[in-house]
Amino acid sequence: MRPITVNTLARRKEAGEPITCLTAYDAAFAGLLDRCGVDVILVGDSLGMVVQGHATTLPVTLEDMVYHVAGVARGSTQALIMADIPFLGDVDPATALAQAGALLRAGAHMVKIECGAIEVPVVERLVAAGIPVCAHLGLTPQAVHRFGGHRVQGRDPRAAAEMESLAARLEDVGAQALLLEGIPESLADAIVRSAGVPVIGIGASPRCDGQVLVLSDVLGLTPEPPRFARDFLADGGSLEGAVKAYCEAVRTRAFPQSGVHTFR
Repeated sequence: MRPITVNTLARRKEAGEPITCLTAYDAAFAGLLDRCGVDVILVGDSLGMVVQGHATTLPVTLEDMVYHVAGVARGSTQALIMADIPFLGDVDPATALAQAGALLRAGAHMVKIECGAIEVPVVERLVAAGIPVCAHLGLTPQAVHRFGGHRVQGRDPRAAAEMESLAARLEDVGAQALLLEGIPESLADAIVRSAGVPVIGIGASPRCDGQVLVLSDVLGLTPEPPRFARDFLADGGSLEGAVKAYCEAVRTRAFPQSGVHTFR
């Protein structure tokens, strides 16, 4: 098998073949995901909650991210590795460029940025430097305190229109993928229809070009999992079986289910 690249993801969208994505934070789980055929491994700042035990992602530093990206890169040979730029790492283009460079040097192939309008020039600068960017819209966990918690975004018609416009602007400046989290299914569908780049969902829509979950949710390790999660270990019976069951469910569009793992 050839390694997955951003071009692979674009071809998958064009062909209507769903993209699979899961988080991993170390070499052992990265190797497991690789063997099971996961397309994209996200080294998310969710490690702050999953690995470090924090209540939010905000304490995660660039040094933390680089350490975990390097471990994942040593364990994976096939998947595209996407890494989060941590809290305040995108306050300006220069800072984002330095942080993205550190993540790519550690082994990432793409960076993910939680985006509002202020991040548009940041994405444009990274793309100009040759760095693939996935723009994260909707429920962006680094803004948890501004949202007043992990709340669904884009339900208000004005907010929905602004998100659609922002998605188009980010694609125009070169974002090579979008990630939609915690938004109404109808809004996700509208963005998917208009986007020319792959759209990955989590708590968004079954019609997204791909799906992502946090690995601990897939393995049933989260005491109070979010609504959009599903325990695949119960289906698969083993770690490998759970990951393969997740990939099969995404590729056959059996997961997520409309109205069960999505929001109105």
